[in-house]
Amino acid sequence: MVKICCIGAGYVGGPTMAVIALKCPSVEVVVVDISVPRINAWNSDHLPIYEPGLDEVVQQCRGRNLFFSTNVEKHVSEADIIFVSVNTPTKTRGLGAGKAADLTYWESAARMIADVAKSDKIVVEKSTVPVKTAEAIEKILTHNSKGINYQILSNPEFLAEGTAIQDLLNPDRVLIGGRETPDGQKAIKALKDVYAQWVPEERIITTNLWSAELSKLAANAFLAQRISSVNAMSALCEATGADVSEVSYAIGKDSRIGPKFLNASVGFGGSCFQKDILNLVYICECNGLSEVACYWKQVIKVNDYQKSRFVNRVVSSMFNTVSGKKIAIFGFAFKKDTGDTRETPAIDVCKGLLGDKASLSIYDPQVTEDQIQRDLSMGKFDWDHPIHLQPVSPTSIKQVSVVWDPYQAARDAHGLCILTEWDEFKRLDYEKIYESMRKPAFVFDGRNVVDAEKLRELGFIVYSIGKPLDPWLKDMPALA
Repeated sequence: MVKICCIGAGYVGGPTMAVIALKCPSVEVVVVDISVPRINAWNSDHLPIYEPGLDEVVQQCRGRNLFFSTNVEKHVSEADIIFVSVNTPTKTRGLGAGKAADLTYWESAARMIADVAKSDKIVVEKSTVPVKTAEAIEKILTHNSKGINYQILSNPEFLAEGTAIQDLLNPDRVLIGGRETPDGQKAIKALKDVYAQWVPEERIITTNLWSAELSKLAANAFLAQRISSVNAMSALCEATGADVSEVSYAIGKDSRIGPKFLNASVGFGGSCFQKDILNLVYICECNGLSEVACYWKQVIKVNDYQKSRFVNRVVSSMFNTVSGKKIAIFGFAFKKDTGDTRETPAIDVCKGLLGDKASLSIYDPQVTEDQIQRDLSMGKFDWDHPIHLQPVSPTSIKQVSVVWDPYQAARDAHGLCILTEWDEFKRLDYEKIYESMRKPAFVFDGRNVVDAEKLRELGFIVYSIGKPLDPWLKDMPALA
């Protein structure tokens, strides 16, 4: 029986291993993590992450060929294939601070593997890592090998949160990079045989190590670039009276462009896009490619601009001050169908409004009050370190309340900001909401989920990203 061990029980490791266990009943899969609360959650009825379809997969396999354990060294020692899915946060200090990936957790995982291994191992990079990480890991393992043979593979994940289980069950492609040596090719085949139990062979791509590592960064950079492109157009649409939805639809009909990732919004979020582009920028700079680095940096600049533009629009519309005013925030996760708040645009929008002394009432169907308070009190990039290494949250921010009912969030509010495109926000009783709010009542739709005309008929003043401006807003231009 092939034994697989995954180090790291997070958003990537947990779902990926659950699907491998489901599709490969003859393979024993163990997910290990040093966090006792996290492993306890994986072994309970309340999994530590929300992902549609994940509960069913875990319930089907757990205890059969899928196990979650804190006994890291035992399972690493017994495994044939070890997936490493640990955090690779952006460095906050030292060389490359603010751009380069911090490989501390990766390196300690590699050293632990070298310490406990008693037989040959295939070590698989599952975390997003900078190009040439595999080479560094290889050096650590071979210099501490004690006669054991290690093969390093790069197998980047291409999951989208909210659809991760479907992405794993029916992937566009599975990418496996390895050495072009006989042993390297043998290791590639061993991993390919696992995926081939449910993924058609033509979708399993094999490359050299560096191509696989760079492909992951490039894919995320291209997707983020599309979002920043349409968001840049949204600003121009507002200035000229064009409608960004119509523009997106028109250009998306071009088969060379296609319709995906062309929805204008308050900005992109998630754990990968910004981190991977910063990483790409750093690699370009290290290789003397400053023009290429500047090109990719602009994608993040436009994203930051879109968030600050949104905050400016809120403040300027409400008589140039939100001081002491209650603002309802609908949605805090970075997108619908996930509880993940990493790099969510809601953090910067909320911080911007708090900076102007607003009082916020936040509702999100999947994000806890503790998580929201942590996010609003943490420094940039702190979120990507394991929880026990994150700064202890200071006392909760007084101007922020978190509620479990959208109608309660909106009661007595001057304005309402929609920051996540949860489907339920389309179905709310906005007449009831309007009656409960202070007047004039504003809706700032950062995801273009509501019917602006219907809301205007109810009496709302509505701002939708990239749409022709409400007459009220034309008289009060947002300061960029």
